[in-house]
Amino acid sequence: MRVAVITSSDSGAAGMREDKSGPLIREIVTGLGGQVVSYTLLPDEQRQLEDAMKSIADSKAADLILTTGGTGCSKRDRMPEATAAVSERNVPGIPEAIRAYSMQFTGRAMLSRGAAGIRKETMIVNLPGSPKAIREVLEYIYPHLEHGVEILTGAASDCAREHSHG
Repeated sequence: MRVAVITSSDSGAAGMREDKSGPLIREIVTGLGGQVVSYTLLPDEQRQLEDAMKSIADSKAADLILTTGGTGCSKRDRMPEATAAVSERNVPGIPEAIRAYSMQFTGRAMLSRGAAGIRKETMIVNLPGSPKAIREVLEYIYPHLEHGVEILTGAASDCAREHSHG
């Protein structure tokens, strides 16, 4: 599966803070057999986030876009809005599963506003911003995302068979 990673962070984009989340996503995806085809670090500017996601999906550069950052409650956190704006269809079960799973580790997971959607043949999933939370949830959801992308792209057609109970 070809994966694009987008980090939303004003301080990261300004060079004031190292992005640890984006590289961690790359490490986990690669370890799970995925291919990271691009990595982008952008400020928390909704238009720039939308443009990046549209460019990747519309050019079919990736099957899955994993984002990190910008899903909290601050005024600058705009990743869910950007994702909703570019998505043609929502996939609400993914962020619901992320929040439910994360609640085992911290009650603050309920504050995540992460979203997921589909644009053309690309799935977009907002992951949490913290490296700890990324590690917790990405290994949990990735096999299911793979199957969803296979169905989306036509590489698989059997949704009735459960592949993993993880």
